[in-house]
Amino acid sequence: MAKPYKIQIFGKEGCAKCKTLNQRLDKLLKEKKWSDFEKEYCDVETVDGLVAFATAECINPQRIPAMLVTQRQEETERYVPVQTASPQPCDEVCGKSKLYQYVGLQTDYTDEGKGIISPKMITAVLDEARR
Repeated sequence: MAKPYKIQIFGKEGCAKCKTLNQRLDKLLKEKKWSDFEKEYCDVETVDGLVAFATAECINPQRIPAMLVTQRQEETERYVPVQTASPQPCDEVCGKSKLYQYVGLQTDYTDEGKGIISPKMITAVLDEARR
């Protein structure tokens, strides 16, 4: 049976930060607390991954890896992005990595963000999706 939430991970082959994000998310999703989420990896260097990336319409291609949380719609059985309840240009936990319109993260490569998507940032976003 399909889970209520699907996290789309946008990355590419050979990217160490993409690998780290995948590993952190895999570790979290093994916990019972996050059993209502599943992961879909979208390699943006493949046709399918590029289509998924373009369809998302909210991620800067220069800020990969990124993740977008989607929710299953019962009537259509399709997943749609979860909208952010209160869009902010910067978040206390996620900084400038947080997506503006939808629930998700993209890598902030500035000196402030240091190119890190931490487990704390990931869990903050997953918690937000459930609200």
